[in-house]
Amino acid sequence: MSDKDNKGSMTVAEAGRKGGETVRNERGREFYETIGRKGGATVKAERGRSFYEEIGRKGGETVKAERGAKFYEEIGKKGGDRVKATRGPNFYEEIGRKGGQKVKKLIEEGKRAARAAMAASEGAPQEGSSATPAAPAAPSGETAGPGQNE
Repeated sequence: MSDKDNKGSMTVAEAGRKGGETVRNERGREFYETIGRKGGATVKAERGRSFYEEIGRKGGETVKAERGAKFYEEIGKKGGDRVKATRGPNFYEEIGRKGGQKVKKLIEEGKRAARAAMAASEGAPQEGSSATPAAPAAPSGETAGPGQNE
């Protein structure tokens, strides 16, 4: 067939692009965001979170094999520079502080949970022991007399 015979015809890709643009113009970009979220939720429900982890890992390995590890350094730097330009250098200080506070809170919660677990295991009677806990020992060099233990 000559080009004159194909006049007006388009490839499947061109038709899809044109249809997608028409839908975007009629329904808006949010429509695609909504159906994308719904589709993602359906896939997650059917295949589980591990599916996304696996395809992300495979995709990352493919990109690394094609472009090299240096590629990730470059795009990370570009992204960081872009964030710095749009949000300012103080943004990193702010998120660092928030992250540090979050870590501190998580550590405190972990310590509290560990203390509670220790207290629960110490408070539970063990085989061969009495059900009443012993009085706490006084610090070395001191004796606990009546009314002195806290």
